[in-house]
Amino acid sequence: MAPTVTDPGPAPATPAAPGPDFPALDSLRAVASVAVVATHASFWAGAYAAPVWGTALARLDVGVALFFVLSGFLLSRPWFARRRAGAPPPGTGRYLWKRALRILPVYLLTVVAALTLLPGNRDAGPGQWLASLLLADTYVDDRLPDGLTQMWSLATEVAFYAVLPALMWCTLRPRRDRSGDARRFVVLVLAMLGVTVVWLLDLSVRLDGGGTMLRLWLPSYLTWFGTGLVLAAAQVARSDRGGPAAPDVLGGGGRLGRAAWGLEQLGRSPVTCWVAALALLAVASTPVAGPADLSPATLGSALTKNLLYAAVAGLVVLAGVFAPAGHPLTRLLSLRPLRHLGHLSYGLFCVHLVVLELVARWRGIELFGGRGPELLVLTLVVSLAVSELLYRLVERPLMRWKDLGRRTPPSSAATTTPSATATSSAGATSTPAHPSGDPSGRRQ
Repeated sequence: MAPTVTDPGPAPATPAAPGPDFPALDSLRAVASVAVVATHASFWAGAYAAPVWGTALARLDVGVALFFVLSGFLLSRPWFARRRAGAPPPGTGRYLWKRALRILPVYLLTVVAALTLLPGNRDAGPGQWLASLLLADTYVDDRLPDGLTQMWSLATEVAFYAVLPALMWCTLRPRRDRSGDARRFVVLVLAMLGVTVVWLLDLSVRLDGGGTMLRLWLPSYLTWFGTGLVLAAAQVARSDRGGPAAPDVLGGGGRLGRAAWGLEQLGRSPVTCWVAALALLAVASTPVAGPADLSPATLGSALTKNLLYAAVAGLVVLAGVFAPAGHPLTRLLSLRPLRHLGHLSYGLFCVHLVVLELVARWRGIELFGGRGPELLVLTLVVSLAVSELLYRLVERPLMRWKDLGRRTPPSSAATTTPSATATSSAGATSTPAHPSGDPSGRRQ
């Protein structure tokens, strides 16, 4: 039995230095973004039908899970950090303002580009324009416009943004006594897992009357966001802590403290994390996780794929959070060019399917017509160029408004979001495209 210790109570609510930086997480967004572009270029080229490699290319949609885990980690961490410092939770209004400022401008520009430039959208009427501009396509239709099929995941992200403050309030009640935090957090994580299981295996089937994309709604992916919440709680709990029995930020001590310590120890071996993640991804590339093409997966294989992807993404992010700064993999992922690609990842996510279709028309590459490497390289080059312009002319200038109307300077906050969040939270919005890998908008 694990030893227990007495919870020392919350720390004084005194000003603290900004939280730690997580440079590797920026680069993980870059890796995930490129993987998503690769899986869509491969789909367009018809490479999914190739033996062995076709399934592997299809499974690069694991980038969806990676982005969702990053969202859960980066966006929930300020609540845990402030709780540990005894400070008030982040303001919901300002949190939502920063999320809207981060995602809406580039998204709206992409919608306008897709609906005006792509031939398949020429018959889009006012209703289609309104639904797309409001990010509501998944709730009112069973397909997405050409060039916007990746936006199902952004809609799911936005739903998570909306419920996160409530989830954190339910776990970290506004009181000084933290004795119930650990129990409530365990209940929350188990509930998120249970909702996903029930939704995928039962409710999404029984409630689906057609006309929506019900199986792509938030309940299907709470496991991935929940993985990020677990990693955030563990990281805050292990910051400046001593041994495996140290009390965690939730006041649980004992078993929860040892669990956080165990995650830290695993994360401090990034090679082990990556090897385990690749092994699980290989398992997901077998029929146990469903077909690689657009054939509907069985309910069991859909759930298996969901859980395998949660583990893959969780291991990769765990290594990015806890790996020693001097480890060769950490140094690689901390390179400034890679981190900058991570900063461009949201723009890349938004525009790459519009660019892919325009490039395919320019080069005469028919759907399922091969020439995947050519399509991938050209799509990446053009999309990155457009993303760089969006980052410099739209994203970075507008983020200067994030503290608009703030009375207290950010530097005096009791505990702030880690500096990585200023950039890595873009990964929290830069979710990749449709899990079917179908940039043409066909329903899975």
